Amino acid sequence: MARIRGRRPGYVFTPADFLDLGSRAAVDQALSRNARAGKIRKLTHGLYDYPRRDPRLGLLSPSTDDIATALQGRDASRLQPSGAHAANILGLSDQVPMRMVFLTDGRSRTVRIGRRTILLKKTTPRQMAARGRLSRTVIQALRWLGRHNVDDKVVSILQRRLSQRDKRDLRQDIRYAPVWVGEVMRRVAAGRSS
Repeated sequence: MARIRGRRPGYVFTPADFLDLGSRAAVDQALSRNARAGKIRKLTHGLYDYPRRDPRLGLLSPSTDDIATALQGRDASRLQPSGAHAANILGLSDQVPMRMVFLTDGRSRTVRIGRRTILLKKTTPRQMAARGRLSRTVIQALRWLGRHNVDDKVVSILQRRLSQRDKRDLRQDIRYAPVWVGEVMRRVAAGRSS
């Protein structure tokens, strides 16, 4: 519990994060005991959080990105936001999907936490090959929007949201994108909206 309390509320973790402290059985037992005592919360099988509390709303749900980070560590796989979730992260869509989709180089599966569904979809190595994590997110968001929905406004939003380093990564990762997405990435990286 000392290690957990040393993290910020909202911290999402798995038993694997504590295997340096004891055997898997001992860690599972300690986490289970602390969950029953209300010190931590069990989200789903093998996934816990140190819950954030709001004075008026009570216990808050962990962020999807915090859950994804914990799942990556537990499964030793990479996850990449995809679809509407990727577009929302970049400010290209106000839509907050109830079913978050992440591409993964691990196995496909569905994780349910409360009313939230996180779909992990196995993908090709090429989809995960881009050097920059944000480059992969841009590629996925643009693919979800579709060629005919990407206009100067979308390019302008990306230009404002991305740092110079992100834009440098975009230039290097163009080869991993479909041709039309690569052209948009080139415009974003160059700072031109048309």
